[in-house]
Amino acid sequence: MKDELSLIAGATTIAGASLGSITVATIPVAVTTSAPAWGIAGWMGFTTTTTTVVASPVIVPAAAIVAVGALLGYGVMKAHECMKSQEG
Repeated sequence: MKDELSLIAGATTIAGASLGSITVATIPVAVTTSAPAWGIAGWMGFTTTTTTVVASPVIVPAAAIVAVGALLGYGVMKAHECMKSQEG
């Protein structure tokens, strides 16, 4: 079991160091900013607000994908071994 866990940890480390990240989606985010008003109103200190919608990416590290896949694979392997030992 120790070798199997070190294999999972090694695969996750290598993936984190070499693969980077993956953008899975972009979600719209409203950003409100204040700016000086135009003309005499701006000179007097009045401001105006502007709302802009920007796309914000949802980023998942590749190491997380590899780790989840490795742990799922390990769980399936252990379940298969358990079922095989109960058959015979």
